[in-house]
Amino acid sequence: MVYVFLADGFEEIEALTPVDLLRRAGVTVRTVSIYPGRKNVTGARAIETVADLTIDMIDEPADVYVLPGGMPGTVNLLECRTLMDMIDKANADGKRIAAICAAPARILGQRGILKGKQATCYPGLEDMLEGATPVIKTVVTDGNITTSRGLGTAVDFACELISLLCGKERSDEIRASIVA
Repeated sequence: MVYVFLADGFEEIEALTPVDLLRRAGVTVRTVSIYPGRKNVTGARAIETVADLTIDMIDEPADVYVLPGGMPGTVNLLECRTLMDMIDKANADGKRIAAICAAPARILGQRGILKGKQATCYPGLEDMLEGATPVIKTVVTDGNITTSRGLGTAVDFACELISLLCGKERSDEIRASIVA
């Protein structure tokens, strides 16, 4: 199970590309609104998305927790205490946490989740990757953490998650099928 968390102002491509490609690979993915009782979430480009679940509906842990970037979406994710408690517990349990764009710096860096790890993020936010060694690559996986740079790296980000969950061969099949 993969949860992709949505907050008003999320970057649509960074959230929905992983949803699309992971589902093509046969992975169960649920989009989750961080707003209890409200499934409709509006992205940074005013695209309204209806989430599969609201955060108060989650009744089982996931294998992967995905945090898309976008502004003010990243800040809104960070301000959701329920989500931050969930992320902290997932990290303590060694579950995979995947963050793209501003989310690695503004969420994982601020929460101390990147200490001793290599990570990447949106260019210019590297100083917020507290405790991490910044790496300029499209996607970086170090232990249970996967980070990526932004909208232009969303396909690579999704394919890395497919590789981690389903194997490199399946990831390569999906990449080939979308003519990336």
